Order: sequence, then structure tokens, then C-alpha cells
Amino acid sequence: MNTLTQRLAVLLLLTTTPAVFAAAFVDLTVTGRLTPDACHVTLSDQGTIDHGKIPSHTLNAKEFTVLPSQLLQLNVQCSRPMLFALVGLDNRAESSLAPGFFYGLGRNIHVPAERLGSVALSYRNPIGDAQSMQVLASSDNGETWSPEPNAYPKSYVGFAPPGDRQPDFIGQLSAQLRIDTSINFSQYLTLNQEVPLDGSIVLDLRYL
Repeated sequence: MNTLTQRLAVLLLLTTTPAVFAAAFVDLTVTGRLTPDACHVTLSDQGTIDHGKIPSHTLNAKEFTVLPSQLLQLNVQCSRPMLFALVGLDNRAESSLAPGFFYGLGRNIHVPAERLGSVALSYRNPIGDAQSMQVLASSDNGETWSPEPNAYPKSYVGFAPPGDRQPDFIGQLSAQLRIDTSINFSQYLTLNQEVPLDGSIVLDLRYL
């Protein structure tokens, strides 16, 4: 092989070798997201209680007027059995007549100093993972528990089989949420115009 031929052979090798290597591998990308186990809470009727129009002459002047109790269906669906509690947070706490026990019903929009009344929450007939449950409550952020169906503001509410004194791990929970609404003494309210009731409560699910 003469010198010119040798040089062409070397140039050919240098120009073709990278193309051979480029075709010999391909990138692989692996994606995804690691997400924490979680529970999803729902209420029937989109969590709305509507008492309709209440004529002012039907209200008691010197005692609370207790409106008919209402029930909403509460469901908690978890990705696996979880240890959790529900906490009621009052968006109208400044209007509550007894903040440790009742949720506020808002203020008279025409006379803001007037508080309209109270809302009480309680849990009834809880079923967890196809077995009957009892309702437990804690006033110290889950340190101690005792049987208590009422869901007081900021109180932790958990669920456990009858006889247990600590909330249990639950994958699926269903319960009735009872709402009891009371209107303040009418002698303390200015009712010469239509006044909307304005209770607003958040049920916050917290993992224990």
C-alpha cells in the first residue's frame, strides 16, 4: 500500500468511528413522584346546611331558639389504614357565645356588635373498616383521650373500637355529622331587616 492510500484509510477511520459509537447507546430517563400516604375527607351536600327563611316572630325573646338538627354524611378514605383525628376549626370564632363549646354563627351584618348564635357538632354511628366504632376526644392535642361524641372547637376527635382508649388505624370511615344550630335571644338582635346566618367551620384531618 502506497503512502497516499494509507493516509486515506486513516482519514476514513477517523470520520466513521464517532458515528458507530453514537448509534451504540441511547438515553433512558426514569421519572415519577414519591407521595405520602394520605386520607381524603368528604361531606354530603357539599358540607352545606341551609335552614331557609326563619320568621323573626318565631324566635324566642328570652332564650335560645333551637333549630331542627341536621345530619351530614362524613366519609374518610385513606390509601392504607392510618392513624388520624378530625379537628373543628371555627372561621367565626369571634362571634361564638361560648368558644370552648360552640362554633359561632356570625354577626348581624347590619349591627356587627350582635352575635347571631351558636353551632354544635357531634359524631354519630361511626363505622371504621366495616366495624362499629366509638368516638374519642382529646383536649390536649392527642396526648390523652376519653369517650366523647361532641366535636368542640379545636378538640381532636378520633375513632376506635368499643373499649379502646386510643384512636385506631382506619382505612375507611363513615359517620353521621350532626349539626345543631341555635339562634341568640331575639331581644338581643335587631331584626328589622333580613339577616343571613353565617356559620363557617373547617374539619381538619390531622395525622397522629
